[in-house]
Amino acid sequence: GDSMEIDTVDSSGGQLTVNSRVGDVSVLDFEKVNPVTGPIRVDGADPGDILKVTIDHFVPSGWGWTAVIPGFGLLADQFTEPALHTWSYDPNALSPAAYGPGGRVPLKPFCGTIGVAPAADGLHSVVPPRRVGGNMDIRDLCAGSVLYLPVEVAGALFSIGDTHAAQGDGEVCGTAIESPMSVGLSFELIKQTPLAFPRYETTGPVTSHFDLKGYQVTTGIGDDLMQGARDAVSGMIDLLSTQQGISAVEAYMLCSVCADLRISEIVDQPNWVVSLYFPKIVFD
Repeated sequence: GDSMEIDTVDSSGGQLTVNSRVGDVSVLDFEKVNPVTGPIRVDGADPGDILKVTIDHFVPSGWGWTAVIPGFGLLADQFTEPALHTWSYDPNALSPAAYGPGGRVPLKPFCGTIGVAPAADGLHSVVPPRRVGGNMDIRDLCAGSVLYLPVEVAGALFSIGDTHAAQGDGEVCGTAIESPMSVGLSFELIKQTPLAFPRYETTGPVTSHFDLKGYQVTTGIGDDLMQGARDAVSGMIDLLSTQQGISAVEAYMLCSVCADLRISEIVDQPNWVVSLYFPKIVFD
């Protein structure tokens, strides 16, 4: 297999910087968001193959941003005004990044958008995830993880972007700690092996950066998983606002970068349970 070092920009395509203000969110050009580096042709890749991608390492930039973008995010109907938080962090030590007067968010760099080209004709947005990958926003595609992608076109045409310094499972406000960085990758081909959807392997525990102090957990219960997710997130926003004295939108953005949505129970349909796990270490 071959290895490469690939530079990526943040998901705003450089429109937001460390000096940006909330007004800049309102004028984002959505034709430029979520850019990827690529496509990269993989010699010998044919439809029906699997492209095995090992994520070797990240070289973070040391800054990032999290935003509430009107019309975007799980609670877009509740949070209709733009909001922005810019982050500064140590790109070498990757020590937890400060959030407000008392919060510190553990970091875990990963790539949000990673995939190969679909076979269907025409232009394809990189924003929605597909069976060939794309904007999957899987928090555990971090250093050491291995991703397997189904190849649909000759050469695979691999692309990557949307790197994050941290994210909770769900990315509930629509953005994580969006942060430009470079990524070291290795590629191998697995010839003519069926794969319906991407799969991946991790090198060990996936939440060890959050686990030390335990979690606060809110739930949503009902016959609609999406509404259950909304209820769980809304409950945590209320809890954090009360306990920590932060605004609702600050709590919403914080949940997006470090709280994990989980389907706790799906067997008792139509009464499903969705939970939101918020790591206590952030404010401990």
